[in-house]
Amino acid sequence: MSKYTYEVLFYPGRYMNEANRKKLVQELVDVAAECFCEAPNYQALSGKKEELDRAVICTSRDENGRLMGFCSALALPVENVGDVLHLGLTCVHPDARGMNLTHHLTSKLLLKYLLKESMFKETWISNCACVLSSLGNVAMYFESLYPSPYGVAQPEQRHLNIASAIDAHYRESIAINDDAVFNAEKFVFEGSVDGTVFEKDSRDERFHHRDPAMTEYYQDLLNFERGDEALQIGKVSLLTFPKYILRKGMVKLKSALPKPRKAPTFAN
Repeated sequence: MSKYTYEVLFYPGRYMNEANRKKLVQELVDVAAECFCEAPNYQALSGKKEELDRAVICTSRDENGRLMGFCSALALPVENVGDVLHLGLTCVHPDARGMNLTHHLTSKLLLKYLLKESMFKETWISNCACVLSSLGNVAMYFESLYPSPYGVAQPEQRHLNIASAIDAHYRESIAINDDAVFNAEKFVFEGSVDGTVFEKDSRDERFHHRDPAMTEYYQDLLNFERGDEALQIGKVSLLTFPKYILRKGMVKLKSALPKPRKAPTFAN
């Protein structure tokens, strides 16, 4: 079995010279191109210094130093909240799939970020996706999350403030279509991925969560034919990790896990 080494890069645009930035971005793009029919030109993949200035990137390399996967997040400043960690993009090279790299990359990035930036307090996070497995994993992991079958039933003021800031200021960084409509009641960007490489078929089981109830919850929330994405907002702290391990064990034990709430029904 190949051994992988991990490294978390904090805001590489601030200290890397141009040559090293270009080398890093090209490696990221090469891996992303293996995961999409065309590597999306956004966030760290764009190569823009301002994006790399606020990026937190966890990389995984094999014994030869070849990049095999990465998780890229963004620290987005929000007024009266501070930095919100947007979970961004995780890509794993086909040669490394089945090695649980997605979990390792994400957990290592979060742990290093909390230890460096938020050791004694909670950090607000965001995630914007239409991939059912991704939405489900975030719902399992993070606390006070909305929308989620296990999180809060209604968004609090902080949730609304963060969502409003993302809608107003960070669409380009998160690859949200300019003409997408943000549904502030459901926390859904309607038509966000229509016609893009991110668009998914809700019936494609490759993108379903392993918990069918979780898959059903987000299928009910989103209109896939329109190209919707859910915007999830919640919290994470060092205390979240043992809670996640417990919840993951409960999912495996099905009988011990309470049935999640159905996605709320909203009037048109």
